[in-house]
Amino acid sequence: MEKLNIPLLSTICKTAAPPGFEQRLRQFVESEVTDLVDDCFTDALGNLYAVRKGTAEGPKKKIMVAAHLDEIGFIVTHIEEGGFLRFHTLGGFDPKTLSSQRVIVHGKKDIVGVMGSKPIHLMSAAERGKNLSIKDYFIDTGMSKEELEKYVSVGDPISRERELIEMGDCVNSKSLDNRLAVFILLECLRELKDEQLDYDVYGVFTVQEEVGLRGARVAAHNVNPDFGLGLDVTIAFDVPGAQAHEKITALGAGTAIKIMDGSSICDYRMVQFMKETADAAEIPWQPEILTGGGSDTGGLQLYGKSGAITGAISIPCRHVHQTVEMAHKEDIYQSIQLLKQCLLNISKYDWSFR
Repeated sequence: MEKLNIPLLSTICKTAAPPGFEQRLRQFVESEVTDLVDDCFTDALGNLYAVRKGTAEGPKKKIMVAAHLDEIGFIVTHIEEGGFLRFHTLGGFDPKTLSSQRVIVHGKKDIVGVMGSKPIHLMSAAERGKNLSIKDYFIDTGMSKEELEKYVSVGDPISRERELIEMGDCVNSKSLDNRLAVFILLECLRELKDEQLDYDVYGVFTVQEEVGLRGARVAAHNVNPDFGLGLDVTIAFDVPGAQAHEKITALGAGTAIKIMDGSSICDYRMVQFMKETADAAEIPWQPEILTGGGSDTGGLQLYGKSGAITGAISIPCRHVHQTVEMAHKEDIYQSIQLLKQCLLNISKYDWSFR
């Protein structure tokens, strides 16, 4: 029997949510999560909070789990004659991945476009030897300016057009960063629906992570958690030509336990707790040290009133921030299981400095 609800993951990946424009995905996630928790609400920035109340007597500690809704995308900056659009990026892009890719402009109605640039046949020798920049691209909608302006305005968001498919033991889709984490948090809350939790759990589907961890910072300030668990993808550079020390993680080797990234050094107690929890439940795992790039983990750790004992579960992913990303289905499943075991056992651990 399939361990993962692939149709659900496919819907989550397909639903557009560029930074600052997460409303479509937030509405869908809210419809899925409301019946799984005790309370569900949204803050002014757009973070969605799904809260399970703990049953321990006396003052209960709070655990915040963060999975960001947003995906890298674009925003319309200018409409040109001929139905062409200029745009600015929302999040980090490698320009070489844009050539001839389909996108969707989300105006009064969704308009499909294609990324265009100067044909190689017309480039000079100097131009051919130069890498393209974001400014060298435009979006071709196949419409006249007059027709396009009926539906599209400056400021409208743009997402990439790509379906999820299964490839061998893997899934391949746009926006696995960070729809895998959204899926994992949803499925974990589903598995915990009839389980008793000692501490209050705030599952927060955050916004605007790709442009500076903005949602996580606001959410951590609101929740003021005692413990923080980030959920995000990490680099799997287990490909031809990669040296062993460059791989970060490998697909199929298990979920990853974050030690550090560009935004945080995880609390050593949390790292040890997660390792012991994974071993006790026979969950395969691998360590992750990501020297470039940050995650909501940094916001969780720093933006509560007193800081939080924070770590992260990372899902190994190839081709991150490219047209399509790839993850191993077993790693996704084991990430759900590790999160579940951490939430069930966090109250039983000795969190004193030692």
